[in-house]
Amino acid sequence: MYRAKFNDYDEDRQNILQQKWSHDDHLLIFDELHKFFRWKSWLKGIYDIIGNEHSILVTGSARLDIYRRGGDSLLGRYHYWRLHPFTLDEAPPEFDKQEIFNRLMTIGGFPEPFISADKRESRRWRRERFDRVLREDIRDLEPIKNIQGISLFLELLRTRVGGMVVLSNLAQDLQVAPQTTKSWLEVLERMYLIFRVLPYTRSIPRAILKPPKVYFFDNADTVDEPGARFENLIATTLLKRLHYLEDYEGYRCELRYIRDKEGREIDFVIIKEGVLEELIEVKYNDDSLSKSLNYYSNKLKPKKSTQIVATLKNPYDKNGIRVTNPFLYFSEPPWL
Repeated sequence: MYRAKFNDYDEDRQNILQQKWSHDDHLLIFDELHKFFRWKSWLKGIYDIIGNEHSILVTGSARLDIYRRGGDSLLGRYHYWRLHPFTLDEAPPEFDKQEIFNRLMTIGGFPEPFISADKRESRRWRRERFDRVLREDIRDLEPIKNIQGISLFLELLRTRVGGMVVLSNLAQDLQVAPQTTKSWLEVLERMYLIFRVLPYTRSIPRAILKPPKVYFFDNADTVDEPGARFENLIATTLLKRLHYLEDYEGYRCELRYIRDKEGREIDFVIIKEGVLEELIEVKYNDDSLSKSLNYYSNKLKPKKSTQIVATLKNPYDKNGIRVTNPFLYFSEPPWL
């Protein structure tokens, strides 16, 4: 196996560009290769010449499907996978379910802090990660100079998890143009710090059309409030499952939410191949059946309707809706 990191060491960069690896290295691993200006055309040439001799794994912290800096298409030469932090349904087997839940709710799902379970080290790790992404990765990949502004923007998003994000309001708070906050949001998505959940409007004439919700890939990046953090945890776990269905099974999937002008809201809507699979409402303590979920379950007739309650001990069914806890819900396979 040959492994080299493109952006940290001059020696690694030179070895990669000069193709200094052995014929016995059956697996070639290139990390952060997308920071090389001609990475795609260079990789295509390598694959076309020696692709039958080696397996090639390219890893990176930003979206390799977006940062394509010129060169020929790699279509038919690769499979694209998105790697997520630990979640409720995928964590080291030596931990029981309650311990996994506690760590995800307090420390987050990235392997190093999750396994160490040291809150102080976790805070330091997270701060260093933010600093690296904002001051190094964004600097290398994006034409953004106002790093302080985007850092403040990120802090505001942390307080708005689970709520609709109106970019014009944030722009006013930060005294920048609305187009700037829109650009910053897209950059933070490309850096895999956050992801947007857009509204589902099909067959809902009075749905609110524009504002997205914003969630964080690392659950501990959110404010330390149980309800918001639990909703973020469900969002990341659902998105991870949908990315698996897209990357491995080849389905087209979407994660959406519903909020109409009467204030009826459904936290998550699962769409697979254009078909509404499931409505999901998330509660931390309240185990009474959601009126909004009951309303839209009757109106939209999804295949499934589920309410996930963090503290629920005894699941039950009512009006065709399953009220359950996160352990039971995520013990079932995704929507195949």
